[in-house]
Amino acid sequence: MANVIKITKGLNINLKGKAAAQVSAAPASKVYGLVPDAFWGMKPKVVVKEGDDVKAGDALFVNKLHPEVKFVSPVAGKVLLVERGDRRKVLSVQVEAAAQQSYVDFGKKDVNSLNGEQVKNALLESGMFAFFIQRPYAVVANPDDAPKGIFVSAIADMPLAANIDEVMKGNEADFQTGISALAKIAKVYLGVKPGSALASTKNAEVNVFDGKCPAGNVGVQINHVNPVNKGEVVWTIGAEEVVFIGRLFNKGIADFTRTIAVAGSEIKNPEYKKVLIGAKIGDIINNNVATDKKVRIIDGNPLTGMKTSADAFLYAHTTEVTAIPEGDDADELFGWIAPRFNEFSTSRSYLSWLMPKSKEYVIDARVKGGHRHMIFSGEYDSVFPMDIYPEQLLKAIISGDIDRMEALGIYEVAPEDFALAEFVDSSKVELQRIVREGLDMLRKENE
Repeated sequence: MANVIKITKGLNINLKGKAAAQVSAAPASKVYGLVPDAFWGMKPKVVVKEGDDVKAGDALFVNKLHPEVKFVSPVAGKVLLVERGDRRKVLSVQVEAAAQQSYVDFGKKDVNSLNGEQVKNALLESGMFAFFIQRPYAVVANPDDAPKGIFVSAIADMPLAANIDEVMKGNEADFQTGISALAKIAKVYLGVKPGSALASTKNAEVNVFDGKCPAGNVGVQINHVNPVNKGEVVWTIGAEEVVFIGRLFNKGIADFTRTIAVAGSEIKNPEYKKVLIGAKIGDIINNNVATDKKVRIIDGNPLTGMKTSADAFLYAHTTEVTAIPEGDDADELFGWIAPRFNEFSTSRSYLSWLMPKSKEYVIDARVKGGHRHMIFSGEYDSVFPMDIYPEQLLKAIISGDIDRMEALGIYEVAPEDFALAEFVDSSKVELQRIVREGLDMLRKENE
């Protein structure tokens, strides 16, 4: 029987524009781009040249620090461009898709007949290993490590996030194969929501997380199930990336097709799209964005995603593309004195608290206020369901106090764990950026 864990702290933000339960294929992009910045903490070394022919599953670049970790092409075609920026930083490797797709044949394998080392080697060879993220540091995992566990969250509860049940339709067998493969490497911890069909998954310790957002954050699940201490390592991977692994063993190919939510108040028809990682954002939204106002397109959800454009490429870990008003053209004469029944707030300063919980809100990208000093007000604690003092940890990061950062639990966290705290923060501090800088500082110190 699955263990049920009740999450009492958090905040559900009900935004307008949730994806309807219908799935269609996005138009195929002419050019696909694999973006190294999607894989934090690694240094790319490009192993192809412009003009090279590649198959889906051929390596485009590797990690300089661990060359056995490959980052492979999602499509077959011709390498069109190795895009570089300042100081020759690799921004993307772009492949012009061929009319007829071909795949590297990695061979079908019976997971039950393999040991952990054989599974890991298969993941490294096929590029699947690149999807593992390790704690501490929230970076691409080191294949030389022996993780004490592998965590998979099958809960998506951030605003406008894709519904895992919709994403998993038709992929159940591949998901089970993927979990069985991971269990050969280390113990697998699967987090599901109450009533999830995935609760019957075999070869994993299934934990049911019942509560508000961010119960779906893998960091919250790690904190409640098996916290990370100094010197320990755990790996995490997304639920649909487990499906990628299952397809590898069941079909013998690297198939990076995933179902993402195209959502937000500025999307005309919010729905699910089947896409390949690295597709052009413009092909995914495909004239489905409102044009009567300035719009922010986000690669990801509104709390943890990044600002993007129609010309950019879909990041490898992305599970939704969202569009919300930019807000810089809003005109609110005497807005400060208005009752604001249609404005979301976590306090009772707006009369929207009188509205039913089912009411959907439109939130734009404005900060709505200036930066102020960080104060100990309990704002963060109310939405931070981890056994960590968030304010104290953030101040230790800002001051560069590594010993205090370690004592306050920085090894357990990732930037996304502070997304809700950043949303409710009346000081308007970029908490996720601060946490990312703290993790990078600690990693550099410990190298």
